Amino acid sequence: MSEVNDLMNLPDENIDMIAATSVLQQQAADIRSRTVNWSSYMQSQMISQEDYQCISSLDKGKAVYFEQNPQQTVKTFLNLLSHVSKDSTIQYILVMVDDLLQEDRNRVDYFHEYAAKRKESVWGPFLNLLNRQDGFIVNMTSRIVAKIACWGHELMPKSDLNFYLQFLKDQLTMHTNEYIQSVGRCLQMMLRIDEYRFAFVSVDGISTLISILSSHVNFQVQYQLVFCLWVLTFNPLLATKMNKFSVIPILADILNDCAKEKVTRIILAVFRNLIEKPTDPQVAKEHCIAMVQCKVLKQLSIFEQRRFDDEDITADVEFLTEKLQNSVQDLSSFDEYASELRSARLEWSPVHKSAKFWRENAHRLNEKNYELLRILVHLLETSRDPIILSVACFDIGEYVRHYPRGKHVLEQLGGKQIVMQLLGHDEPNVRYEALLAVQKLMVHNWEYLGKQLEKDSETQTKQGAAPISGKA
Repeated sequence: MSEVNDLMNLPDENIDMIAATSVLQQQAADIRSRTVNWSSYMQSQMISQEDYQCISSLDKGKAVYFEQNPQQTVKTFLNLLSHVSKDSTIQYILVMVDDLLQEDRNRVDYFHEYAAKRKESVWGPFLNLLNRQDGFIVNMTSRIVAKIACWGHELMPKSDLNFYLQFLKDQLTMHTNEYIQSVGRCLQMMLRIDEYRFAFVSVDGISTLISILSSHVNFQVQYQLVFCLWVLTFNPLLATKMNKFSVIPILADILNDCAKEKVTRIILAVFRNLIEKPTDPQVAKEHCIAMVQCKVLKQLSIFEQRRFDDEDITADVEFLTEKLQNSVQDLSSFDEYASELRSARLEWSPVHKSAKFWRENAHRLNEKNYELLRILVHLLETSRDPIILSVACFDIGEYVRHYPRGKHVLEQLGGKQIVMQLLGHDEPNVRYEALLAVQKLMVHNWEYLGKQLEKDSETQTKQGAAPISGKA
């Protein structure tokens, strides 16, 4: 994709031009046309003579005045934002600040320099405004904070950064937020900086993005949030961890349903990064298998029949098709099973019912500190899908049937109790599979005891002792 070439320097306005027609920008256009009576503020001693002269001069020609008096301009802006309380006036000041920064991103450094000279925080006056009730003030301030955080030579300090990212996360999860596009744009900017990516992950940001993408949002918001996932995947460590959040299944669903080319393009770019960026080839392989499991290969074959104006889409389709086809050729039945389990989308695929599979692979559920077994138990505990619950119960039963210590391990992980609870599930099929699993848990004890008796009998025979009889 063309964005890859200059990710860090990608201008805010070029992230996506449709966002320029967002609610925030429409309101900003109206606010620019206002006239503020600054003299009344000075006469009532709400602002100083110095700030009055500065803001009046900015009204007449803000770019020229700023270039000649940058420090005074920054000082006046921060003074006014801290001392003026009227919403309409604060709105006007914020639009003026945003316009100046948008015209020349280097102007951000003047804000940092002013704060450093006074040994003050440049963030305080802006972060305080995020607590206001007025939606425009909150979201225009947020936009300015993102620019100061991303365009200057100084990174946002950790405590302020966590506060701001938590604010953005909360704004995304509001039931109705007419400014959600503006929130998305702030995140699109912030997550291009590596230090900010990890801070976002630490406030559980990826789960939030996935949760919103799982709901019904418009294609513009889809594009923006998938863009956020895309820039996160440029970090190899985050690309490695990404599918633990079920990113691939969710994006595969959107890819299958969405008709917008720009959404298709950004999802394919995420998938490509999930294969290219991890440093461990095994992780890349697991991501490929997960994509195959989620029917991405089928969707790619459909894309191959279409003509796209964007060359990046064509290139990504070719790349992904080759990688996924290669992974299918190397796919073992256990790889297939593990991928299905990690996708949290269990179905009655042939591998579950294969006795040969369980004889050969039951013990492999113990690998990586029982990773796959833990996923099974987690699905039993959290899923509401009757098919997933039924298949998970069946798999638990096969695990304890074919792995001698399975019952003990399952009890340690809390799985036995959860299976027992499912005996009272509303769905008959779930109750049936839970009952079979419980029977296997009980039968397993007798099989294990029988084998132990046989072993003891053989040992005593070799030692010349009378064999243990099953009779008294």
